[in-house]
Amino acid sequence: MPRVPNTTDRSRSNALVSAAIVVAALYFGREILLPFALAILLSFLLAPIVERLEKWKFGRIPAVLATVSAAFLAVAVLAVILFNQVYDLAYRLPDYKKNILAKAEAFQSDGTGVFDRVTKSVDEMSQKLSAPSAAKPDDATENTETSPDEAEFDGPAAGDEKSRLLSDDGRRQDPVPVEVVESLSVGEIAQGIVGPLIPPLATAAAVIVFVIFMLLKREDLRNRLIHLIGGKQLNVTTQAMDDAARRVSRYLLMQLIINSVYGLVICVGLVLIGLPNALLWGAMTAVLRFVPYIGPWIAAIMPLAISLAVFEGWLRPALVFGLFILNELVSNNVVEPWLYGSSTGISTIGIMASAVFWTWIWGPLGLVMATPLTVCLTVVGRYVPQLAFLNTMLSDEDVLPAPERFYQRLLAGDPEEATEVAEEYLAANSLEALYDAVLLPALRLAEQDRHRGDLGEEKLRLVHQTTRDIVEELGERISQAVDETKEAAAAWAKSADSRQQARVLCLPARDDADEIAGLMLVQLLEQRGINARVASPKTLSGEMIEQVEAESAAIVCVSALPPFAAMHARYLSKRLRPRFPQLKIIVGLWQTTGVTAKTQDRLTATGIDKLVTTLSEAASELERLSQNARIAQGNDAPASS
Repeated sequence: MPRVPNTTDRSRSNALVSAAIVVAALYFGREILLPFALAILLSFLLAPIVERLEKWKFGRIPAVLATVSAAFLAVAVLAVILFNQVYDLAYRLPDYKKNILAKAEAFQSDGTGVFDRVTKSVDEMSQKLSAPSAAKPDDATENTETSPDEAEFDGPAAGDEKSRLLSDDGRRQDPVPVEVVESLSVGEIAQGIVGPLIPPLATAAAVIVFVIFMLLKREDLRNRLIHLIGGKQLNVTTQAMDDAARRVSRYLLMQLIINSVYGLVICVGLVLIGLPNALLWGAMTAVLRFVPYIGPWIAAIMPLAISLAVFEGWLRPALVFGLFILNELVSNNVVEPWLYGSSTGISTIGIMASAVFWTWIWGPLGLVMATPLTVCLTVVGRYVPQLAFLNTMLSDEDVLPAPERFYQRLLAGDPEEATEVAEEYLAANSLEALYDAVLLPALRLAEQDRHRGDLGEEKLRLVHQTTRDIVEELGERISQAVDETKEAAAAWAKSADSRQQARVLCLPARDDADEIAGLMLVQLLEQRGINARVASPKTLSGEMIEQVEAESAAIVCVSALPPFAAMHARYLSKRLRPRFPQLKIIVGLWQTTGVTAKTQDRLTATGIDKLVTTLSEAASELERLSQNARIAQGNDAPASS
């Protein structure tokens, strides 16, 4: 029987082939795609300015032409200024020879140091290895026996005295070498000067044309892209594309502002230090800062080297180095988080991988454009389902949600990292949110794996025990915090009878997972000043009913974690209601997807007072019932006296 091809394998093969075709197209089509990509980034950057001019009653064509002309005119002026700076630097370099030699001599020693001895040994070995091998003794003897005639006509090699010429005054003189130089025509000289400028000028012209037409037809281009990507879901796709355009435009604008200010600060600082050509170094720093991580330090090399050549001593070179360090620290830790968040939205590995990829594809300009291009791909991958893998691979967002990460670390036997996940979530959220959004979903995942037979008993016990330890540790913190507050101390100082009448008893419906959920609920109730306790899951249902009677509990909460415990919760509620008609019975069916109408009808039929699905909802309901019970107790006190 012929083997049926696997659809998944075939789709993966098609994806790999498509990726290879795209990469090959990017590499071999870089002469066309590079100007096009640069034009896309510039259009994202200039589009907000064009839109603002259009709101000021400018027409589309005047707004686009004015914006593009101003932008490229500014670039041209800056290029001219930088060219003059480079020319001035090249003209002044010979003047710095004295300082360079002085600093080089500062590193020289008397030759007795380890470094000098090693260097000398390496040089001697290199000379011996590079020297021609010595001639054999017999050959040497034969070569020394030459006739006088041979010695006379040996030419310059036989004796340098015979190879010299006599000058007019009788002195011997070396022969003058003669070189034949062909004169170049004016056309060849012009071609040598203008020829290297033609490719960059052609690229710049193509970029300008692309930018103009992209800005003029941006709605048409957007509509065509929407039709190609998600024509059947126009509303969602349009919102996604608009959001992506706003995000990319904002990032590029913020990055341009940050890099420009960064370069300006470097320029001003170098001027104050006294380094020549400070404008050149500031502009170079602003451009190279688009290169992730290493760009600013590459830009710092040349100013630092020039400072060593220009200045006497080491103070001002140290100030140049300190200027770059201080500027980078302030920019990374203050300016960037304030303007657009703590990161670019790309993971560190993603930034480095994208830098290598775009440099390989498009060379140095690809390295400068790597981060903006990767931001574009990440944003598009966030909204386009077909390109979602880009967001997964490149973004700094957690691929696994917090509950799955917590559960995965429990399965891996790593309680420390699981605790870190809980602590990280708790640092930005409340304890109720941690329990409802992380720990309970993790326990549900464990119950589902157990139900499918994918989780053994040993692993399940490890998951339960680790979760219990984390919950108990958080409970100890809560107890300490409660004891330190006057309000909690006053609430705890109420009479024993009052606490007994308002006591809440949590009953696990089936197993340890239900007990752990009840333990979380007890902690939340203690935070609110309500006395509560959770029973052991090993207690039989009949024994639980006896505990309710023995402790005179006013409120009972049945803790049930799907999918196993729902039936047991219904069974326990069905036994409690006939025995205690006045008892307030709450059933906590801990699931975020909601409860089906059929399950809700079955539980309501047992006579429960309330069905809740989250610990937060349960704590609020139990607090309300507890207050009502205390009010009722206060109203009954005078009558009993």
